[in-house]
Amino acid sequence: MKKIVLVTGANKGIGFGIAKHLGKSGWQIIIGARDGQRAEKAISELKSAGVDVLGWVNIELRDLTSIEQAAKEINAKYPELTLLVNNAGIPGDMSVDSLHTEISDIKETLDVNFIGTFALTKALLPLLTKNQGRIVNVTVPSEISPYWHPLAYVTSKAAQNAMMGVMAIEFQQSNTPLEIFSVHPGPTTTDLNGNMALPGFHDIETVGEKMAELINDGQNHQGEFIELYPIVKED
Repeated sequence: MKKIVLVTGANKGIGFGIAKHLGKSGWQIIIGARDGQRAEKAISELKSAGVDVLGWVNIELRDLTSIEQAAKEINAKYPELTLLVNNAGIPGDMSVDSLHTEISDIKETLDVNFIGTFALTKALLPLLTKNQGRIVNVTVPSEISPYWHPLAYVTSKAAQNAMMGVMAIEFQQSNTPLEIFSVHPGPTTTDLNGNMALPGFHDIETVGEKMAELINDGQNHQGEFIELYPIVKED
């Protein structure tokens, strides 16, 4: 059976690392992206690394019509899809505290990170169910860290975590042949955080490889929240 995965936001950052290392471990890759030029650049780089890239699909998570069209394209072109990695998202304004967070920023971040992710997942559920597939969400803990807690971003990911937990229970209760779990990569140097590189941070290669190992471990992780590199509390 073919191993085909759609990784959203795979044209850069953690998504690119996940796509690269899943590809190097035998998965065929579909890139979900919203910019054709960036997607084609990523495809070229992945192919140079020996990755089998099937193509890319235009997905704009803030646009429900785009998501609907993407799902139709995936069903038509890639009917053997077995894995969805929900990685794409936006940071919101991470420079302000909750008192100075704009309502519009919270709404926009929720629209992309939660509603868009849910809409894409829902649209692909019938195909993934038919193929007894899996859904992996790249997220952060719902528990609030005293060191890093931008309101819009953390709120959107907490909602995404709730989605995962509810779906996992429902899949089990209904004997639906689907698995869903969430992964927190831990502090990672990416564009999302302005390429922050503090002690304890990991790079995209390290995180991508660790993610691929987790996905390929042959274990059932239904409903789990897994931290690749937990944030270590300071004394």
